[in-house]
Amino acid sequence: MTRWPRVAGAALLSALVLLGAVGSGASAPAPSVTPAQAPTSPSTPATNFSDAVNRLVELVAGAGSGILALVWARVALSWFSNDISKKVQAKDRARDALIGTLLFTAAITGVVYGLAHWVVTGS
Repeated sequence: MTRWPRVAGAALLSALVLLGAVGSGASAPAPSVTPAQAPTSPSTPATNFSDAVNRLVELVAGAGSGILALVWARVALSWFSNDISKKVQAKDRARDALIGTLLFTAAITGVVYGLAHWVVTGS
C-alpha cells in the first residue's frame, strides 16, 4: 500500500514533464501573409543556409530539452525513494544532471561559441 503514492506521484511528474516538453515547442499559428505583404527579396543560398541552421538549432534544443527532462525525472524518482542508497545515488545524479544542464544551456545560448570565438580570434 505504501508504494502506490510514490508510483502515482512519479507517473504524474513524468506526465507533467512530458507535457511541458511537448507543449514548449507549440506556438500560436503564424499570421497569413498576403502576396502584397510577402518579402520582396529573392531567396539566396545564404538565407537558405541560415534558415537551415536556425531550424537545426531549434531541433537540437527540442531534443535536448526532452533528454534533460528524462535525466531530471530519473533523479526525482530516486530522490523520493525510501532506500538510503538510492538517495545517495540521486544526490550524485543531481550534481551530474545540473552540470550537464548548465553545459547544454551554455551551448545552446551561444556562450560556448562566444568563448571559442574569443579564444581563437582574440576579439
